[in-house]
Amino acid sequence: MQNRSTIPDHIARHQEDLKGLADRVWATPELLYGEFRSCDAHTEMLEAKGFRVTRNLAGLPTAVMGEAGEGGPVIAILGEYDALPGLSQEAGVDFHSEVEGGGNGHGCGHNLLGSASLLAACALKDWLAATGTPGRVRYYGCPAEEGGAAKAFMVRDGAFDDVDAAVTWHPGGITRVDDPLALANTRIDFTFTGRSSHAAATPHLGRSALDAVELMSVGVNYLREHMVQDARIHYAYLDAGGRAPNVVQSKATVRYSIRALKLPEMLSLVERVKKVAEGAALMTETSVEPKVFSAVSNHLENLTLDKAMQAVLEEIGGVPFDDADRAYAAKIRATLTENDIAAEFAVINQPPNDDLLCDWVAPFRPGGEQMLGSTDVGDVTWKVPTTEVLVATAAIGTPLHSWQMTAQGKSPAAHKGMIHAATAMARLGEKLIADPALLAEAKREHADRLARSPFVSPIPPEVQAPILTREEALG
Repeated sequence: MQNRSTIPDHIARHQEDLKGLADRVWATPELLYGEFRSCDAHTEMLEAKGFRVTRNLAGLPTAVMGEAGEGGPVIAILGEYDALPGLSQEAGVDFHSEVEGGGNGHGCGHNLLGSASLLAACALKDWLAATGTPGRVRYYGCPAEEGGAAKAFMVRDGAFDDVDAAVTWHPGGITRVDDPLALANTRIDFTFTGRSSHAAATPHLGRSALDAVELMSVGVNYLREHMVQDARIHYAYLDAGGRAPNVVQSKATVRYSIRALKLPEMLSLVERVKKVAEGAALMTETSVEPKVFSAVSNHLENLTLDKAMQAVLEEIGGVPFDDADRAYAAKIRATLTENDIAAEFAVINQPPNDDLLCDWVAPFRPGGEQMLGSTDVGDVTWKVPTTEVLVATAAIGTPLHSWQMTAQGKSPAAHKGMIHAATAMARLGEKLIADPALLAEAKREHADRLARSPFVSPIPPEVQAPILTREEALG
């Protein structure tokens, strides 16, 4: 078996192609379930690199899977390539400058995320072939992480049934193993239906769906006092019933995002929010129809894999940024607030310092401030042992979902972080295949956790992913 330098050698062989892929995806930012051009680019790269390709994975037109190797354990490396609305941004500058007014942008670095994961899969594929080691690596190109819950649908539909372990990463400001905390989350659309009428001449004949939406908001706001502390509830109007104030609104739709740290608590809170909606409908003599849009689970920790990933990070060290990278990071830092920078250091329980970029590795589980979000990676963690690493690609303190993150998304520093993340994931994949005892321990821990708390998909069986056709997405 070859030594540890093998993985970096294989990374070097493919890194220019994958840097180009990251930049190509950055230039064509597409939203959930509309990532046809990004998926095409990843599919073309998989085919060019010799993977066995499965398109339309789990019935999702913008999901793709590439497999290489034979026999042995199956290691999944998870990629993403979806963008966010309203974050169009010129690359490489230190000021807000939209490429397209109101357009989309990679404000969470998913152009890098998918490309690094595919780079890791390429390196692990080459290592398997060069050493003749039994084992398979799979790259999962996953759409719609930003609110579409694609991986949750993929898990529910069996896409990970024969996987032994999964590895993923996310761009950010500090390199560390991710905390095993993510909120379970359900997004539900509540559509209220009433009766329209002339708002002045016959207001008594109208039954306002907009009134029902607003009364639901009041009820949910009172509910906030009586839910677990780690729960979160947010909402957005999808349809406020029209723009004419002299017409009683006969239909209105609001989307609620309901979160909690544990899946059972989230599901219980969902039922309470539904009751509030029913009460609002009763008060306004309207009807309400709740429809789940998407749902994801909380993270299930796998300490075995997390410790193994931390060991890999400590072996390879921090991202090798240079002076030019720091000069650009200094310009970006000037656009950030002290609170932005302090918040990122607070997660690792350290006071802010003058570091512009993180060229070091944070300690394992430092017990810092929790910054809780949601991700469909959570559902994968319930299906197979999973670990996630965060790798520095941007100036420390850069908020995710910001123009600053988008601006740095194809910078030389971002490329360095991307390659570093790929190296870490491929090295862990190598360890899991080469060390059956390590993989067996990760699977035993996972089974023990499931025995105490069995997994139930948060997506009702009748709910299908809100997929788009190519024509709908691209016009």
